[in-house]
Amino acid sequence: MSNESTTLEERQEAEEFIIRTVQQEAFSKEIKSLKDKKEVKSCHSKLHQLSPFLDKQDIVRVGGRLTKASLHPNIKHPAIMPKEHHLSRLLIKHYHEKIHHQGRGMTINEIRANGIWIIGCSTEVSSFIYKCVKCRKYRKYNQEQRMGDLPSERLEATPPFTYSGMDCFGPFCVKEGRKEVKRYGLLFTCMCSRAIHIEVLDDLSTDCFLNALRCFIAIRGKVSQLNCDQGTNFIGARNELLTQETKEKVKELGISFIFNPPASSHMGGVWERQIRTIRNVLRSILDQSTSRLDTSSLRTFMYEAMAIVNSRPLSVECINDPVGPEPLTPNHILTMKSTVISPPPGEFVKEDLYLQKRWKRVQYLANIFWTRWRKEYLLNLQQRSKWNKNRRNTKVNDIVLLQEDCVPRNQWKLAKVVEVTPGADDRVRKVKLLISDTTRDNKGARSTKTVLERPIHKTILLLEAE
Repeated sequence: MSNESTTLEERQEAEEFIIRTVQQEAFSKEIKSLKDKKEVKSCHSKLHQLSPFLDKQDIVRVGGRLTKASLHPNIKHPAIMPKEHHLSRLLIKHYHEKIHHQGRGMTINEIRANGIWIIGCSTEVSSFIYKCVKCRKYRKYNQEQRMGDLPSERLEATPPFTYSGMDCFGPFCVKEGRKEVKRYGLLFTCMCSRAIHIEVLDDLSTDCFLNALRCFIAIRGKVSQLNCDQGTNFIGARNELLTQETKEKVKELGISFIFNPPASSHMGGVWERQIRTIRNVLRSILDQSTSRLDTSSLRTFMYEAMAIVNSRPLSVECINDPVGPEPLTPNHILTMKSTVISPPPGEFVKEDLYLQKRWKRVQYLANIFWTRWRKEYLLNLQQRSKWNKNRRNTKVNDIVLLQEDCVPRNQWKLAKVVEVTPGADDRVRKVKLLISDTTRDNKGARSTKTVLERPIHKTILLLEAE
C-alpha cells in the first residue's frame, strides 16, 4: 500500500502497534502487574515514579499528576518508551530535527508535547546532541589538549639570548622630511632570563629583518635558536640563509629557526606577552611627546622602553621587604654579561668581588643571578594556568571544522586530518588538514585541494575516525 493511500487512522494504528511491541519487549514484568490490577511498587522498577497504567489499546502511559489539566489525553498521559532503544533514538532524532537543532531542553519539550515519555530522556537527548554533526558545527567548543611541559631551553641557565623568541609589532607613524612613513618594532626575548631586545625596522621585508638580526647579534652575542611564527620575512630570512652562497655564513652563525604553526599565537606566549608590556610602556612615553616623531626619536623611545621592561622584577616574593634582597630583574644578568660564552673552570666565591680581576667579579655575579633565578623564578613556572586535562588525541581521518576568525561560523570549512604531529609527551597539538574548495567560473565548477598546517585549538571535531 502506498503512502498516499494510507489514512490517518491507519497511521495511528501502526504507531500504536509499534509502541505496544516495544513496550512488551522492555516492560514485560510491569505490564503483567498492570494487567493483574496491581500497582508497580518496586523501587527497582523504571516506572515506579510515573504511576503507569494501561489504556484501552494496552499501551503503558504515564499516570502522573496532570489528570485534571485541560490538555489532550495523549499529552497528559504520554506513552512510555524505554531508554537506549532504537525507536527512542529515532524519535529523538525526528523531533530534534523538527525544532531545527535547538538545545536539550527544547528537544525534550517537543518530545513530551507529542505524547512520548522516554525513560532517562535528558541523558538520551544529551548523548544524541553530543553526536549530532550539525549541533557540533553550531555550538561545539574548539579542541584543546593538556598544556605541555616547558622546553629545556626555558629551564637551563644559558647566556642571555642564546635561545630567543621574536616577533614584529607596530606600525608606528614617523615623519621623515615632509612625508609620513611607517616604522615597525622587532622584539627579541630571551627564553630563560626573559630579557628583551628591540630593533626598529623600516619595513617588514626580509632584507630589513636580516639587517636587524645582524645588529642584534652584534650587540647581544651569538644566538643558537630563534622561535617565531611563520611571518613571510622570517621564512624568507631562513631561506636566504640556507642558499648555497651563504652556507658558510650559516655555519658561522649557527642559528636554527623554529616556526610555530600558522594562526597559533598562543604557542608564542613568551614573546606575545612581552609585546603587550612594551605597548603599555610606549603608550605612556609617547603620550609625553606632543610633536611628530622621527625615526631617531622612535628608536630612542624603543630603547627606553627596553630598559624599563628589562628592569621589571621576575618574582615578587621580596618586593615589599625593605631588608630583603633586591628583586631579581633581567638587567642583573644583561649588565653583567661576560664576553666569554662558556664560563671558565673553577668555583667563584664571595671574596672574588673584591679582586681586581674583573672577569671573576662578573662571573660571580652571574652565578648569583642564576642561583636566584632557579629559586625565585623557575619554581614559579610549575603550575599549569589552564589546559590541565588530557584530551583525546586528534587522529588521521578525523573530520573537523576549521575556525576562521574573519568568517561567520556557518561558513567555516570542513577539513580532513591527513597528518598529526605529536609532541615530546605524545600529545597532538598541531595537524595537517586537507581542504577541498569548489570554485565556479565560465567553464563550470572546479575542485581544488589544499593542505594546511594548523593547531588543534583552531579546529572543532565533528566526526571521529573509525
